[in-house]
Amino acid sequence: MDVTPCTREWRVEMSQEWDVLGPFPIHAREQHFLSPAFPLDLSKNIDLTRTYPSAYADGGFVSWSKASSDEYGSLKVSHPNIRWEQLRATEGWAALQHHNVLRTYLTVYPPDLEQERTEVDPRLRVECLQGAYFSILPGDETTWATHVSEWHMGNVYALERAPVQFVSLPMSPCRAKATRYQVVLCGPYEIRLFGDPRSYDSEHPILSINFNVSIDTLPSLGTSPYLATPVLHASAHDVIPDFIYGRPFSSTLGIGLRNVDFCRNTKSISGWWTVVSAVIPPCAGLGLSLCSLLTAIRLAPTQTHILTLEFQPDLGLIPTDITELPIDITISPFHDESACSDVYEQQIFRVNVPIRHVPMWTSVSHTAIRATYNLGFSNPTIFLALPPRYPNNGSEGGLKEPILALHGAGVDILNQTFWADSLPRQDRAWVIIPSGRTSWGLDWHGPSAADAFAAVTALHDILCTRFVDWVYPRDTKLIVMGHSNGGQGAWYVASRWPDKVKAVVAAAGYIKSQAYVPWTMSRFSHFIDPALRAVLETSLLPDDNDLFLSNLAHTPVLAIHGGMDDNVPPWHTREAVSVLKEWNPDADVTYHEEPGQPHWWFEVLKNTRVQAFLDRVCCSSYDAPTTKCRKFTLTVAVPAESGPMGGWRVHALEVPGRLGRLEVCEDDEGGVNVKASNISVISFDLSKASINRFVINSQSITHASLEAGTIWLEQDTDLNSTNWKVTSTHSYVENFQQPFGRAQAILSADGIIDIVIPSLHHSLELSVALRITHNLRTYHLLDARILSAHEAENGLACGSNMVVVGCADSLLVKDLLRRSQSEWSHEGGAWVLNDKKFDNPTSGLLFLVNKTSIIANTALFLQSSDPGGLERALRLFPIRTGVSVPDWLVVDGRADRIGAGGAEGAG
Repeated sequence: MDVTPCTREWRVEMSQEWDVLGPFPIHAREQHFLSPAFPLDLSKNIDLTRTYPSAYADGGFVSWSKASSDEYGSLKVSHPNIRWEQLRATEGWAALQHHNVLRTYLTVYPPDLEQERTEVDPRLRVECLQGAYFSILPGDETTWATHVSEWHMGNVYALERAPVQFVSLPMSPCRAKATRYQVVLCGPYEIRLFGDPRSYDSEHPILSINFNVSIDTLPSLGTSPYLATPVLHASAHDVIPDFIYGRPFSSTLGIGLRNVDFCRNTKSISGWWTVVSAVIPPCAGLGLSLCSLLTAIRLAPTQTHILTLEFQPDLGLIPTDITELPIDITISPFHDESACSDVYEQQIFRVNVPIRHVPMWTSVSHTAIRATYNLGFSNPTIFLALPPRYPNNGSEGGLKEPILALHGAGVDILNQTFWADSLPRQDRAWVIIPSGRTSWGLDWHGPSAADAFAAVTALHDILCTRFVDWVYPRDTKLIVMGHSNGGQGAWYVASRWPDKVKAVVAAAGYIKSQAYVPWTMSRFSHFIDPALRAVLETSLLPDDNDLFLSNLAHTPVLAIHGGMDDNVPPWHTREAVSVLKEWNPDADVTYHEEPGQPHWWFEVLKNTRVQAFLDRVCCSSYDAPTTKCRKFTLTVAVPAESGPMGGWRVHALEVPGRLGRLEVCEDDEGGVNVKASNISVISFDLSKASINRFVINSQSITHASLEAGTIWLEQDTDLNSTNWKVTSTHSYVENFQQPFGRAQAILSADGIIDIVIPSLHHSLELSVALRITHNLRTYHLLDARILSAHEAENGLACGSNMVVVGCADSLLVKDLLRRSQSEWSHEGGAWVLNDKKFDNPTSGLLFLVNKTSIIANTALFLQSSDPGGLERALRLFPIRTGVSVPDWLVVDGRADRIGAGGAEGAG
C-alpha cells in the first residue's frame, strides 16, 4: 500500500477555466517534431485576441475559445463550428486528426506558519491522461524571453499502472504569499485514441483529457516511521506470480518502489537512495526465502523502479490462507557517487505483497495463470497462461504448438478478464497471453514482440521445473493469434520471424499505421525536401506489414474481420489477403468476413471456424505442401529484427533503410538458386535441407562448410559487389557493424537501460534523464538507471543499452565513438558528421552507435547546442510507434513551427 507524504504545508489550486486554440491540421505523431505549444511562441506573451491560420476553419483563421474542466480535472474540447463533414468527405479520418494548445493557471499557496516554510521548494504531482505534452511556466510572462520550457510527456494512452509524475516548479514560489503559474498543454485528437466521432454519436471530434495537479512536499524525516521513509512501496507496479499447490508458479517477482525524497541542495548530490537488500523475515515462518540481490539498485529522486527478486528453490508450502508476503527492504542514502556504508544511515521498511492462490487446473476447470520471468537482470515481466485440458502422456502424440495470443490496444490482461475468457482453450496446447510490456506497448513491435517470444521460453522453463507432464519443446513453433492491434501484431510477428510460426489467426488488424490514418493533412509535408522525407520515412519501413507478406506466402493464415467494423475498416484485412495471394496464388489463406459484426464481438476467436483451423494446422500429419521446385521470397528491412525463413537468414543489407529481398528456389536434387537484392550478408541452416549445389546471383558456391551446420556468405567487397564468398560467424561479428535503421532500436534492451549524464547534480541533463526514465516505465515498463559520465567511465554501466545525454567532451563519449568506429565526432564545441558541422544554436541531435562490437548493445546520443535544442531532441526520443526517427536526426528551431521540415539532416 502506498503511503503518501503529508501535504498540509503547501497547497495548490488550479483554475477550471481553460483557453483553447485550435484546431490545426496534424498527423498522428507530428507533435513530437512540432513545438507542443504550436503555433505559439512561448518566448513572447500570449495574446488572446490574436488569430492564427488554420486550413480547417471557414475564412482560414482560428481564434481562442474557452473550455471548462470539472472538479475532477476532466476536460472536453471540441470545435462544432468547423465543418468537419465537408473535410472528411474528401480527406476521411485524416481530416479529423488535429492539434490544440490549451492554457490555464495554477496557484501555489505557502504554509500558514512561517516555521513550516522550508528552503526546499514543493513539487507538483501531475496526472495528465490523454494529453500529449504539458509544461509549467512562470506566471509572469515577462520572464519567458529567457525561460526554456520543460515539456513533460503526458500519459497519452491513459495507461494503467503509470508511475506518479513529479514536476518541479519553474521558479521558486514566494514564501510569504501565493504564486501563480501557467499550464500549457498539447492536446492532439488521434483517431486511434478517441475513434471516429460517429462511434460516440457525435458529428464532430471531442477531445477528452484529464489533468490533475496536487502538491508533493518534503517528507519530515525523523517523525513517523512511515512518513519518514524516503522510498515507498508502489504496489501498482508489483509483479507477482500466482501460487499453485502452495508454491509460486514461477520464481521471479518484482516490488514496485518509488523514491519520494527531494534534492535538498542543488550544489550537492542528495535525494538519491540505494536498495541494499530485500529479505523475507524469518519470523514470518513461511518457509520462503529470496536470493540475494546481484547488485545494489539506485533510485534517483522521483524515480519509480521495480526491484527484481527471485525465490530460492526448494521452497516450503504456503497455506492458502496466507494472502500476503512480507518483505523487509534495506535502503541507504547515496553520497558523492558512493553508497553510504554507515549502518546508522540505513533504513529498513516492510512491504506486504498480496499473493493469489489458484487451484491446479483440470480438464474441466482452469484459471488464467499469472506467470513471471526476468527480462535481462532487472525487468520482471508478467504474462498469463491458459493450460491445456490434457497433459503430455504420449498417447495422443504429445502437446501441440502453443498459441501466442496478442491483445488489442488498451487491453489490460491482468484486470480485464474478457480477453483471456474469449480465447479457445485447447486440448493439448498452451495458450500464452503476453502483456507486450503494457496494454499498448510498441504495437507488438520491438520490445513488445521480444516480450511475446520471451514469454514462450519462460513458460517452457517454468514447466520443466515442476510440471514436466505439461511441457512443450523449448524450440517449438507457434500459432500466433491476435485481435485489433494484436491482429496487426500477428501479421507483424509471423512475417518477421516466419520459421518460428506454424500458422496465423489475425482478426481485425490494420495493415500499417500510415494506411490506418493517412498523413495527407500533415504540416511538415508543405515544407520538407522530398529526399529528406524519404529518408525519415525509412524509419517506418520495418512496421509496414504489407511489404513483408511474401514471408507468409507458405504459412497457413486465417484472417477475420467484422463487416461493420468502424474502428479498423475491413478493407485492411481484405487488402492483406490480396497482397498475400499476389505472392502465392495457391497460398493457404482463408478470409472470413462476419456480416454485421463490429470491431469486437466475444466469439471472434472462440468459434467452430477458428477451432477447425487450429485442429487442422496442429494435426501431427499436417505439413505445408511441397512441390518439385520450392520457391519463396524472404523480405527484410532491419536484419536485427527479423528471423529466418526456410533456414535462410539475412544479417546485413547493402543499403540500410531499403528493403532487402532473398529469392530462393530449391529443387528435389539438392540444388539451390538464390537471388539476393540489397543484401550483403546471409546464412543458411543446413539442417533445413540437403544442399549439394548452390548458386547465388549466378555465382556457384563451393566450400567445405556445406557439410557443416550453417553456411555464412557475404559480398566480397575487396573485388566487386557482385561476388560472394563463404565467411565465418566470428569474422562477421567482429568486422561488420550494420546500422540499425531507426532510433527505436534503443528500446530493444535485454535489461535495464543506462542513462548517462555529466553529473548527478541538479541540471537540465538530470531533468531530461528523469523524464526519459518516467516515460520508459509508463509506456514500456522498462527500468532505467541514471549514471554520471565518471561512473560510466569506471565501468559501472550494466552492459545493456545506453542513452547519453550531453557529456560531449567526456572520456566516455570519446571512447564510445572510437570503439564503435562512428563517423560522428565532437570538434570545437560542435558535432560533426563526415565533415558536415552542425553548429546551429538551436539544434537538437539524436544518433545511434554500437557500444561495443556486439551489435545488440547500442547507445543513443541526445545532444544539443543549447537547452532548447536538448528539449527538441528529448521529444524525438522514440517512445511511441510512428515517430520517424532513423539512425540519426538533427533538427533546429524551425521544427517548432514546421515539424520535420525543420530537420537539418537525417540518415
